[in-house]
Amino acid sequence: MYTIYINETPLLLKEAAGMPKNSIGDAENIVARYAGKPKHMSGYIDMLEKTNRFHSITLYAEDYEKLVRDFFSLFKLIEAAGGLVLNPAGEILFIYRRGFWDLPKGKIDEGESPSEAAVREVHEETGIKQLNLGAELKITYHTYREKDGRRILKRTYWYRMKTETLELHPQAEEDIEEAIWMSVPVFFSGEKKRVYRSILDVLRA
Repeated sequence: MYTIYINETPLLLKEAAGMPKNSIGDAENIVARYAGKPKHMSGYIDMLEKTNRFHSITLYAEDYEKLVRDFFSLFKLIEAAGGLVLNPAGEILFIYRRGFWDLPKGKIDEGESPSEAAVREVHEETGIKQLNLGAELKITYHTYREKDGRRILKRTYWYRMKTETLELHPQAEEDIEEAIWMSVPVFFSGEKKRVYRSILDVLRA
C-alpha cells in the first residue's frame, strides 16, 4: 500500500483483495475502484489539490501494479532523505522552517545513496558532524507543484540517527529559523504546532 499526501490529505493506493466490489465511503472518506485510466486518477488528484475537506481518498484495483504505475506517470519523481536524530537524553532534533516544524532532510545528490544523503543533509541543516546512522525508519511521499505547474512527487527516505552533539547551528540559507532538541511529550504539549502529516508518520514509526 502507498500513502501519498496531497495538500496534506492522504491518498491511499491499495490492492483490491479485501476491498468492496463497489465504491463506498462517505462525504469525507472516499473509497473507489480505479477505472484503469490515468485521467480518472487525475480527477482525484485535482480534487485533493483544490480542497482539504476530505479526510482521505482510497483507490484500489485488481491490477495493483498498473494502479501504482499510472499514479507515478502523472508526476516527476524527486528523491530526498532525512533523519530522525536522537540525543543521549532521548530528545529528537526538530527544525522550524517556513511556518512548520519539520525534521532535517533534503534532495539526494547524483551518485549518493539515500543514507549518505540523509547524513549530509542533517549535517548541513543543523551543523552536527558526528552522527551514528541507524536503521531506515520509513519512506514517505508527498506532492507539490513547481512554478511552471508541473506536478512533483517527492519520495523521502528516513533514517534513525544518534549523536552526542547538543550544539546546533540552523542553516539560514535553507530558511531554517530554529533547530531545537525536544522530547515527543514536550513537542505535543501546549499550543498545537504546525507539522506536516508525513512527519507525524515518521515520529510514529
